[in-house]
Amino acid sequence: MRKYSLMILTPLLILSTETIADVGFAGGFWINYSYDENSYDTNLGDQALIFYLDKKEDKTSPWHYSAELRLGPGGFSDPDNNTTDSDYVLHKAWVSYDFSEAHKLIIGKSQLPFAWKTANFWPGDMFLAAYGDQMDVGLKYQGNFSNTSIQIAYYPRDDWRSTSTDSTDDNRHWGSRQTYRKLNTLVGDFQWHISNSHTLGVSAQTAELEEFITGNKQTDGEHQAMTAYYLGNFESWGLKLSYIDGERQLPNAYFTANNLPKEIKNTRYNAELSYQMGDWTFLIDATFAKSDTLGGLDSTVSAWAPGVRYNYGPGWVYLEYLNQDAWFDRDMRINKGDFAAWYLTLDYYW
Repeated sequence: MRKYSLMILTPLLILSTETIADVGFAGGFWINYSYDENSYDTNLGDQALIFYLDKKEDKTSPWHYSAELRLGPGGFSDPDNNTTDSDYVLHKAWVSYDFSEAHKLIIGKSQLPFAWKTANFWPGDMFLAAYGDQMDVGLKYQGNFSNTSIQIAYYPRDDWRSTSTDSTDDNRHWGSRQTYRKLNTLVGDFQWHISNSHTLGVSAQTAELEEFITGNKQTDGEHQAMTAYYLGNFESWGLKLSYIDGERQLPNAYFTANNLPKEIKNTRYNAELSYQMGDWTFLIDATFAKSDTLGGLDSTVSAWAPGVRYNYGPGWVYLEYLNQDAWFDRDMRINKGDFAAWYLTLDYYW
């Protein structure tokens, strides 16, 4: 047993001794003001402190790491279903090893390689819900081959604890402590870089669902999703497009007890257009969705988020608007809604 313990500890000791002098500490905060057009409610808050721990740029060592800790109600976490049961959460925490300049292995909590996420800071991922910013715990390989790149990852769980279901930015879309959570996610992403300005990509993921209804914590249910997407840059212009097809087979005990359909299916169409002018960025995110679930909505729903942000040096100021006529729940079902709000956000980093 001692031999195997030394085999495990040796790379960690090498990592700590090689990199302890190269630690890069940083921090920041953000605060948001919002105005709800329907209720006329205003809110100044949703503040958060952010702390970063990153290895400084060093091409002589193959080891790298990155961590981000958020504290406060604006940390985009769900205290009822996250690891800490509070408003502080690790958004990411990983260690990587470079086999070469083109091949890397990442271990820890990192982003799933699945299409792209929206640029809008505060309105969120809208109808990319559950797929825009997945942060799960596991292993990820990244490889580059001339004009193509591949990422393959396996995530045994979506958060640190055995009952937490929160992925931070992308929370409230993967069950709950009282229903189910996602396990054993296998995901792959392939990109073809046609030129410096054009990239085509496809991603696919599959996972199991662990139910919490019976108290047995047994695996009962599945999840699958695929996407085809495009990334383009035209001098000051940027364009992102994606098509997502998602399907979820809910655990038997859960859908039976709540009179839900066993299979949840929907398709989504997403676009982002941006324009860079000096320190100013103008952009609009638009997402559309159509339910393919038995008894689901029979109309196409939409969400829009135009906005502008200004880089003032140590941070950004954002002014954004969100308007959507539907929302996605924890089971991936599309629900009718009517929401419109303005957001003014300030962040600062040191």
